[in-house]
Amino acid sequence: MGSYKKDKHRPSPLPESSNSNKDEMGSYNYKMFNLFNRKFKITEAEPPKDVKQLFSKFSNGGSHMTADQLRRFLVLHQDELDCTLADAQKIVEEVINRRHHLTRYSRHSLNLDDFFHFLLYDDLNGPITSQVHNDMTAPLAQYFIYTGHNSYLTGNQLSSDCSEVPIVKALQRGVRVIELDLWPGSAKDEILVLHGRTLTTPVPLIKCLKSIRDYAFASSPYPVIITLEDHLTPELQAKVAEMVTQTFGGMLYYPESDSLLQFPSPESLKHRIIISTKPPKEYLESSGIKRKGPLSPGGRNSSEEDDEASGIPCHTAELEADDRSDSDQDDVDLTDCDNKSGQLGAPAYKRLITIHAGKPKGCLKDALKVAADKVRRLSLSEQELEKAAATNGTDVVRFTQNNILRIYPKGTRITSSNYKPLVGWMHGAQMIAFNMQVYIVGVPADAAKRKTKIIEDNWSPAWNEEFTFPLTVPELALLRVEVQEYDMSDKDDFGGQTCLPVLDLRPGIRSVPLHDKKGEKLKNVRLLMGFQFV
Repeated sequence: MGSYKKDKHRPSPLPESSNSNKDEMGSYNYKMFNLFNRKFKITEAEPPKDVKQLFSKFSNGGSHMTADQLRRFLVLHQDELDCTLADAQKIVEEVINRRHHLTRYSRHSLNLDDFFHFLLYDDLNGPITSQVHNDMTAPLAQYFIYTGHNSYLTGNQLSSDCSEVPIVKALQRGVRVIELDLWPGSAKDEILVLHGRTLTTPVPLIKCLKSIRDYAFASSPYPVIITLEDHLTPELQAKVAEMVTQTFGGMLYYPESDSLLQFPSPESLKHRIIISTKPPKEYLESSGIKRKGPLSPGGRNSSEEDDEASGIPCHTAELEADDRSDSDQDDVDLTDCDNKSGQLGAPAYKRLITIHAGKPKGCLKDALKVAADKVRRLSLSEQELEKAAATNGTDVVRFTQNNILRIYPKGTRITSSNYKPLVGWMHGAQMIAFNMQVYIVGVPADAAKRKTKIIEDNWSPAWNEEFTFPLTVPELALLRVEVQEYDMSDKDDFGGQTCLPVLDLRPGIRSVPLHDKKGEKLKNVRLLMGFQFV
């Protein structure tokens, strides 16, 4: 059994507020309710006792720490075993440059304050390793993949704007799966991205594709998967194939054969973009759709879209979509198209699909059957996952050993909230689709909460408390830290938060940046925390 210890934690000094008055003694006066002033003393946070002790220990009691002494600190206390003298020297130079704005280094050592500030720089001393330490040569199904849901929405699921901007932000945050819902526009060859059967305003597909091309690998070299919810005619599918090919060029990966026996590895797919959707032929045969006119965003040919947009839980979601009678669908027949490009559309479109998504008929157990001759992706709603985990847990785990399982939020989450992903992760679901417009812990046995004492009227509080958490499954454990502003008469105000995968935490004293409720990093707000694994 592994465990980890969370040591002393403190925030860094905060920037001066522009909405207050500073007196000569370095304190701030705040006028409250126009009745009285409340004074907060502002002091530059000085190095805490344990930081002073570490500095004295590794500087051999001196007033400055040399690059070699810093290297010893990083190796012995921070467990950075690969740190070289050159690495330490670069850190010394960078810290001195930031602190003293020197272009020519007049000294090559750190004093106590320099050392303290180095510990607070989260880009130099962050809590998570920036280097990939996992074997990335296994098939794609062996990895949890950071997945977005309705990646184009700027806000809620019913009436917000669709835009390429949220896609860019998601990619910059490391998201590897981008979802696009494709609908025909009013013009002949127009293809739009929007959340169907809602009031969301559309964005042209080409804008989304170009944004993915330009920002796909801004934060990671590993592949970007585009999942398509396709509501298009064969003519427009041919247009999509053309747009995708022209936009991505050599970045686009697709297999030579129609189906894969196993998925490629993330390592082999570096800097590549891959498509995941239902192949057109499979789509027609399984859905029983007959089309006589153009399909509008109000059409009903996707159970996932219906489930999400209506806000009514569909307990059989993906599985019962194929059992709908023709009377439940719009009167359409995709096979009646005479347009030559439409006839060629399905093969060209299908050729680009690497991860085939399917909606097999039958019961849940049948849907989770493992095929010997191909691998595929299956999507389930969060309710369907809960049902599957309760009644067919072993089948789910067997399915995810080689195939990909994607879980999406229920339709009632119209505010773009998220669900707890642990049930999916525990059963091997690789794609847990999150709304990015936004508390996670570990398996039930590892769920625990600790709270510090309250420190009042201090911009730089030091709690000096230790907490120990025994863990049974550290691979799925996440440390969530939230800072709250104590309110005696009402609910405490949110101050900032972070969520860190325990397995990736670096031991030693680390600078932990805090984020707002939307996940955006707060400027100059950090906790100084110590981590120790036993």
